[in-house]
Amino acid sequence: MAGAGRDSQRHRHRPLAGDRTEQAGQSREVDFSVAAVLPASGCGERMGSTTPKQFCPLLQRPLISLTLEAFERVHWITEVVVVVSQQNFELMNSVIDQYSHSRATVVVGGLTRHQSIFNGLKALVENRPHELWLEKPEVVIIHDAVRPFVEEDILYRVASAANEHGAAGAIRPLVSTVVATNPEGYLDHSLERSKYRASEMPQAFTFDVIYRAYEQVTYKRDLYAAESIIKESLSKSVCIITGMQEEQIQLGILLQEDLQLVMKQVDLLTWSLSKESGCVQAITSKQHYNFIYINVNSFKMHQEIVQLMEAVENVKLSALYPVVVTVVHLNNMDAASFSVRMDDFTNIKQLAKEASRKNILIYSLLINSTKSTDKIHESVKQGASIIESLIKQRSPALIGQLLVV
Repeated sequence: MAGAGRDSQRHRHRPLAGDRTEQAGQSREVDFSVAAVLPASGCGERMGSTTPKQFCPLLQRPLISLTLEAFERVHWITEVVVVVSQQNFELMNSVIDQYSHSRATVVVGGLTRHQSIFNGLKALVENRPHELWLEKPEVVIIHDAVRPFVEEDILYRVASAANEHGAAGAIRPLVSTVVATNPEGYLDHSLERSKYRASEMPQAFTFDVIYRAYEQVTYKRDLYAAESIIKESLSKSVCIITGMQEEQIQLGILLQEDLQLVMKQVDLLTWSLSKESGCVQAITSKQHYNFIYINVNSFKMHQEIVQLMEAVENVKLSALYPVVVTVVHLNNMDAASFSVRMDDFTNIKQLAKEASRKNILIYSLLINSTKSTDKIHESVKQGASIIESLIKQRSPALIGQLLVV
C-alpha cells in the first residue's frame, strides 16, 4: 500500500543525542527513533463538502500537504505514515509527488478511525512484498492530518515524555463550563475547571505499547463495529414475493406499507422465476439481500422456497454476505381448520439447516388473520417489526424457528 514510485533505498538516519533542555524554537535532537501516523480517512461530511477536509485548499495548497510540511521540518521524525480511504489513495500519492514529501508513505485505512490508526501502525512493522520497507520506531506520534499548526516544541515534549513514561499527550486548560448530572438527568453541579484539562493531539507512545493495545483490544472492537456497519448496509432494502392469490397480495401490500417506514427500498413482486420476471431481476441485480416469501397455501411452498434458494445460489448472491429469506405464513383464525400444517414447519426447519450451509438464513413467521381489519393491521405491523429485526440481526440462532404474531 505504499506510494507508487517510492525509492525503497531512500536514505534514513537516526538523529544524534542532544540536550533536551533547549528552549522552544531551537533545533532539537533525540536519542531514540520517532515516526508519525496521520489518520486522514475523513469524508468531509461535517463540512458539508464533497471534498474531504484534508484535501481542501489552503493558500492554494491541500491542507494535508501543510501538515506533512510541518512534520518534515522536524528532522528527527524519520517517517510519516498518512492513512487515507481507498478512494483517496491515488490522490494522496499525487499530493506527495507534487509537493515532494520525501518522508511520507500512504496506506489505506479501515472502517473506523481506530482501525485506520492500527493500519498505519502495522505499516511500520509489517514487511510486505513489493512495498516500501519501513523501520519500526521506538516512539510513534499520532496527530490529526487536518491540523497543520503544530510546533516542534510540542512534538518534542510529547515524544520525550512518551519515551520516558510509555505514553503522553498534549493538554490544555478547560475553557467551557463542565456540568455534572444526577441519576435523574438534571444538572447537579459545575466542575471546578482548574482541576481538569482537555486532552488533544498530538499524542505519543512507545511503539510496542500502542501496537499491543491496538492488537489486543481495538482490533476486536473494530471487528464488531465493522460487522454492525455491514449489517446496517445490508438491511436497507427487501423484496416481498407473493403469489397470485388475493390474500397473498393484500398481505404483501400491508407489509410493504409498514416496512417502507424503516427501510429505504421495499419492492413487491409476484412469484415467478422465468428469466424475464421481476423476481429474477431482483435477484440478479443484487440490490436485495433480503426476501420475504408469503405463503397462504402450503401446496407449492417447499418447492418454491427451494427454487428461490437455487436462484440465489446461481448468481452467487450469498457468496459474500448472508441472504435472509423470511417465510411469512398467513393463518386464517376464522377458518375451521389450521391452514398451515405442522409438517410444513418441520420441513422448513430442515430446509433452513441445509440453506445455512450456503449462507442463506431462513426464518419462519406466522401471522394470525381474522375478519377484523384493525386486528390484521396490528398483527401485520408487529410482523413487520419482527422481520426488520431478523434482517438487521441476521442471527443464525433463529433460523428455522417459528415465530408467531
